Amino acid sequence: MALALSLGRRGQGSCWPNPAVGCVIVREGRIIGRGWTQPGGRPHAEPVALAQAGEAARGATAYVTLEPCSHHGKTPPCADALVAAGIARVVCAIEDSDPRVAGQGFQKLKMHGIEVTTGVLSAQAARDHAGFFLKTEQGRPLVTLKLANSFDGRIATATGESQWITGPEARRAVHAMRARHDAVMVGAGTARSDDPSLTVRDMGVSQQPVRVVVSRHLDLPFMGQLARTANDVPVWLCHGSGVDAERARAWGGLGAKLVPCTMQGIQVDTVDMLQQLGTAGLTRVFCEGGGSLAASLLANDLVDELIGFTAGLAIGAEGLAGIGALGLNRLAEAPRFDLVETRQLGKDVMHRWTRTLR
Repeated sequence: MALALSLGRRGQGSCWPNPAVGCVIVREGRIIGRGWTQPGGRPHAEPVALAQAGEAARGATAYVTLEPCSHHGKTPPCADALVAAGIARVVCAIEDSDPRVAGQGFQKLKMHGIEVTTGVLSAQAARDHAGFFLKTEQGRPLVTLKLANSFDGRIATATGESQWITGPEARRAVHAMRARHDAVMVGAGTARSDDPSLTVRDMGVSQQPVRVVVSRHLDLPFMGQLARTANDVPVWLCHGSGVDAERARAWGGLGAKLVPCTMQGIQVDTVDMLQQLGTAGLTRVFCEGGGSLAASLLANDLVDELIGFTAGLAIGAEGLAGIGALGLNRLAEAPRFDLVETRQLGKDVMHRWTRTLR
């Protein structure tokens, strides 16, 4: 199952809106088939592994990280494929929360005489499939908030200079993290000041993440990197009401997808925005700031994972803070996370924090 989970993680970032599932088929102590959900979500992990196993799958055991689907979508049910292949036993990590499945896959397997064992490494599977579960159960994707700060918590000098606070090892790690998410998201201020490409580079990815920019007024430069490449790598613009119609048409003409969202005061409502992104199929979003967007996500309890890169330099109080005002009066009101990992990357320190997701 540990191998199946590691295989499933290979599909993260490329198989949305489907879950990133892994499957390992074993017969007489020997692995005869391996598979994971392919880019675009098809084929699923089970038929990939079954195709590799061939006739040897008859009488074998299939280890699957998520309950095999039992409904007809764009592909036939994986439960049917396991039955047809003659699998004798299915070991599964966790039940699918999608109401179209939700135990029905297990039931179908048992009806055909297949032995079913569940709950193996379920905690790890819950973490791996957290984005899919959140989209299914709450209608929104998982959100990872990444911040790269100086030792004193600043993301830029008072003049806006930020390249580079962290070193090349940390920046390469960020590209690997982008590759495991369906989308990379920034606020309009970051898009204007940094003119980022928001792509994954030097990782050999088969599918780039969607680039999401939260811009209330769509006041983004038409000559920036995002505008110039919108036809090559998807750009989704989450905007508020009353945007300039000519500007909206211009962005649409460049190839961007416009995502209208409700407002929360003078800002785009991040709760509604994530619902819109979930409806569009996204399961995992990697947010890289800026400060106002980070604060809004935290204030609305929408951050599921927090990743910090801390560099050994001090910028001072006049520098730009990584997170905008949260309006807190007491420490008890501050969002808290549990530290799950820390490691050195070059001259920087990476620390990862999570909260309970299910």
